[in-house]
Amino acid sequence: MKIIFLDVDGVLNSASWNEIHKKETENGILIDEEKVKLLSKLIKLTGAKIVLHSGWRFWFDENLSPIRKESEILAKILKNNAIEIYDFTPDLTTEEIRKSGKFSLSKPKEILLWLSGHSDISTWVVIDDIVLNDETIQKHQIAPDSKIGLTYTDIENLRKFLE
Repeated sequence: MKIIFLDVDGVLNSASWNEIHKKETENGILIDEEKVKLLSKLIKLTGAKIVLHSGWRFWFDENLSPIRKESEILAKILKNNAIEIYDFTPDLTTEEIRKSGKFSLSKPKEILLWLSGHSDISTWVVIDDIVLNDETIQKHQIAPDSKIGLTYTDIENLRKFLE
């Protein structure tokens, strides 16, 4: 099985998109569908499954059902583009990490813990705009520029990882 560990903010949206679409952002529409279409293309080419490792995973229940307006919108946009969330990484954040916003300290451990429980993974990639400080993770990571989000070039590089 091929896995894409997906972050949302800075990947499926961007600082510039958020600025241009302030009204939509204020209404909870925080996803750039053009970025989702790029991700959908990658999934169709590779057959990879999505494991959400974004803070957005807390806006879904244990059955992968959305529990907030924002996650309902995300789930709908993903579904409209033939993308399903396969699973979530576990939560290893501490109160200190949540207060400081230094999620790069817990995300690598969460990904590696998830991988340790899934021996059927043939290849995997991480898409996160934050460079995750772990040598193993960095070998598998594409870090889009958060001002731009996911690009066609990122998709091409990710496809090479997943082939």
